[in-house]
Amino acid sequence: MPKHKSAETVDSGDSSSDSGPDPEPAPKKQKPEKKKEKSKEDGDDQEHMYALSRQKFVNVREFRGRILIDIREYYDAGGEMKPGKKGISLTVEQWRKLEEKVDEINDSIKTMA
Repeated sequence: MPKHKSAETVDSGDSSSDSGPDPEPAPKKQKPEKKKEKSKEDGDDQEHMYALSRQKFVNVREFRGRILIDIREYYDAGGEMKPGKKGISLTVEQWRKLEEKVDEINDSIKTMA
């Protein structure tokens, strides 16, 4: 069966059906890859990492001028530990609120255990 455009898909402004194949769309331009340069700050991140378990860490870091407390799972990428998607980043204000609730959280844990 020959492949024809249905009447619904043909542009009403184009009355000739034998104009040849449609021109191919221009290929998408690829963005140049940005190489992440390691700065002195990248090494400082490990100074402020605290292990919770084999793959869970708390990391105090700076991002866009703000101090963040990361509680995150890490994964092994060829011998190097990298942060995964599972985790949370708290601002200092959020961290302080969590600190205030520690006694209440501990009480909840005791009643449930």
